[in-house]
Amino acid sequence: MRVAVAFDHRGVALRQAVLETLTGHDVLDLGAHDASVRIDYPDKAREVGEAILRGEAERGVLVCGSGVGASIAACKLAGIRAAICHDTYSAHQGVEHDDMNVLCLGSEVVGPSLAAELVRAFLHARFDGGERYVRRLEKIEAMERRFTNA
Repeated sequence: MRVAVAFDHRGVALRQAVLETLTGHDVLDLGAHDASVRIDYPDKAREVGEAILRGEAERGVLVCGSGVGASIAACKLAGIRAAICHDTYSAHQGVEHDDMNVLCLGSEVVGPSLAAELVRAFLHARFDGGERYVRRLEKIEAMERRFTNA
Protein backbone atom coordinates (compact mmCIF):
# COMPACT_ATOMS: atom_id res chain seq x y z
CA MET A 1 0.00 0.00 0.00
CA ARG A 2 1.22 3.53 -0.76
CA VAL A 3 1.05 5.62 2.42
CA ALA A 4 1.65 9.37 2.66
CA VAL A 5 3.13 10.44 6.00
CA ALA A 6 3.71 13.89 7.42
CA PHE A 7 4.72 15.38 10.75
CA ASP A 8 4.65 18.90 12.06
CA HIS A 9 7.50 20.02 14.33
CA ARG A 10 5.88 18.42 17.38
CA GLY A 11 4.95 15.28 15.51
CA VAL A 12 8.58 14.58 14.61
CA ALA A 13 8.86 12.84 18.00
CA LEU A 14 6.94 9.87 16.54
CA ARG A 15 8.58 9.97 13.12
CA GLN A 16 10.92 7.00 13.59
CA ALA A 17 8.24 4.78 15.17
CA VAL A 18 5.77 5.51 12.37
CA LEU A 19 8.29 5.01 9.58
CA GLU A 20 9.58 1.74 11.06
CA THR A 21 6.01 0.46 11.19
CA LEU A 22 5.61 1.21 7.49
CA THR A 23 8.37 -1.20 6.46
CA GLY A 24 7.00 -3.18 3.54
CA HIS A 25 4.76 -0.35 2.37
CA ASP A 26 5.52 2.24 -0.28
CA VAL A 27 5.99 5.46 1.72
CA LEU A 28 5.51 8.99 0.43
CA ASP A 29 7.43 10.95 3.07
CA LEU A 30 6.23 14.56 3.18
CA GLY A 31 8.42 15.57 6.15
CA ALA A 32 9.11 17.22 8.52
CA HIS A 33 12.45 15.91 9.67
CA ASP A 34 13.62 18.48 12.22
CA ALA A 35 11.69 19.30 15.39
CA SER A 36 13.57 22.60 15.78
CA VAL A 37 12.01 24.03 12.61
CA ARG A 38 8.38 25.12 13.10
CA ILE A 39 6.03 23.45 10.64
CA ASP A 40 2.30 24.19 10.75
CA TYR A 41 0.05 21.12 10.84
CA PRO A 42 -2.49 22.56 8.34
CA ASP A 43 0.25 22.58 5.69
CA LYS A 44 1.08 18.93 6.36
CA ALA A 45 -2.61 17.98 6.42
CA ARG A 46 -3.08 19.62 3.03
CA GLU A 47 -0.05 17.82 1.59
CA VAL A 48 -1.23 14.40 2.77
CA GLY A 49 -4.81 15.02 1.70
CA GLU A 50 -3.83 16.25 -1.73
CA ALA A 51 -1.53 13.26 -2.23
CA ILE A 52 -4.47 10.94 -1.54
CA LEU A 53 -6.87 12.92 -3.73
CA ARG A 54 -4.35 12.89 -6.62
CA GLY A 55 -3.97 9.13 -6.28
CA GLU A 56 -0.35 9.33 -5.14
CA ALA A 57 -1.23 7.47 -1.92
CA GLU A 58 -4.08 5.27 -0.77
CA ARG A 59 -3.92 6.33 2.87
CA GLY A 60 -2.15 8.83 5.07
CA VAL A 61 -0.73 9.20 8.55
CA LEU A 62 -0.49 12.67 10.09
CA VAL A 63 1.21 13.45 13.37
CA CYS A 64 1.07 16.70 15.31
CA GLY A 65 1.26 17.38 19.04
CA SER A 66 -2.28 16.35 19.96
CA GLY A 67 -3.57 14.92 16.67
CA VAL A 68 -6.59 17.19 16.95
CA GLY A 69 -5.39 20.01 14.72
CA ALA A 70 -4.19 17.64 12.01
CA SER A 71 -7.55 15.86 12.05
CA ILE A 72 -9.54 19.08 11.80
CA ALA A 73 -7.38 20.44 9.00
CA ALA A 74 -7.38 17.23 6.96
CA CYS A 75 -11.17 16.92 7.13
CA LYS A 76 -11.52 20.29 5.39
CA LEU A 77 -10.54 18.59 2.13
CA ALA A 78 -13.53 16.99 0.38
CA GLY A 79 -12.92 13.25 0.13
CA ILE A 80 -10.58 13.07 3.09
CA ARG A 81 -11.90 11.19 6.09
CA ALA A 82 -9.40 11.76 8.88
CA ALA A 83 -9.69 10.89 12.54
CA ILE A 84 -7.54 11.02 15.62
CA CYS A 85 -7.16 7.62 17.25
CA HIS A 86 -5.77 6.65 20.63
CA ASP A 87 -6.87 3.00 20.59
CA THR A 88 -6.59 0.16 18.09
CA TYR A 89 -10.35 -0.42 17.93
CA SER A 90 -10.95 3.10 16.58
CA ALA A 91 -7.97 2.81 14.22
CA HIS A 92 -9.36 -0.26 12.46
CA GLN A 93 -13.09 0.39 12.92
CA GLY A 94 -12.69 3.86 11.40
CA VAL A 95 -11.58 2.19 8.19
CA GLU A 96 -14.01 -0.73 8.34
CA HIS A 97 -17.16 1.35 8.92
CA ASP A 98 -16.25 4.90 7.90
CA ASP A 99 -13.67 4.35 5.14
CA MET A 100 -11.21 6.53 7.07
CA ASN A 101 -8.25 7.30 4.82
CA VAL A 102 -6.08 9.38 7.17
CA LEU A 103 -4.98 8.38 10.66
CA CYS A 104 -4.04 11.29 12.93
CA LEU A 105 -1.84 10.81 15.96
CA GLY A 106 -0.70 13.05 18.77
CA SER A 107 2.94 12.77 19.75
CA GLU A 108 2.11 14.22 23.17
CA VAL A 109 -0.69 11.67 23.66
CA VAL A 110 0.60 8.32 22.41
CA GLY A 111 4.08 6.88 22.69
CA PRO A 112 6.07 5.09 20.00
CA SER A 113 4.84 1.55 20.74
CA LEU A 114 1.16 2.55 20.78
CA ALA A 115 1.67 4.65 17.64
CA ALA A 116 3.07 1.57 15.89
CA GLU A 117 0.06 -0.52 17.00
CA LEU A 118 -2.34 2.16 15.76
CA VAL A 119 -0.65 2.44 12.38
CA ARG A 120 -0.71 -1.36 11.96
CA ALA A 121 -4.41 -1.56 12.89
CA PHE A 122 -5.22 1.28 10.47
CA LEU A 123 -3.29 -0.20 7.55
CA HIS A 124 -4.52 -3.78 7.99
CA ALA A 125 -8.18 -2.74 8.07
CA ARG A 126 -10.37 -2.77 4.97
CA PHE A 127 -13.63 -0.94 4.33
CA ASP A 128 -16.57 -3.30 4.94
CA GLY A 129 -18.59 -1.94 1.99
CA GLY A 130 -21.89 -2.87 3.61
CA GLU A 131 -25.01 -1.02 2.47
CA ARG A 132 -25.41 0.94 5.70
CA TYR A 133 -21.79 2.13 5.61
CA VAL A 134 -21.99 3.14 1.96
CA ARG A 135 -25.28 4.98 2.64
CA ARG A 136 -23.65 6.93 5.46
CA LEU A 137 -20.65 7.86 3.33
CA GLU A 138 -23.00 9.09 0.60
CA LYS A 139 -24.63 11.37 3.17
CA ILE A 140 -21.21 12.76 4.11
CA GLU A 141 -20.38 13.34 0.45
CA ALA A 142 -23.69 15.15 -0.04
CA MET A 143 -22.84 17.43 2.91
CA GLU A 144 -19.42 18.12 1.38
CA ARG A 145 -21.00 19.06 -1.95
CA ARG A 146 -23.62 21.25 -0.31
CA PHE A 147 -21.18 23.25 1.76
CA THR A 148 -18.32 23.47 -0.73
CA ASN A 149 -20.66 24.84 -3.40
CA ALA A 150 -22.28 27.35 -1.03
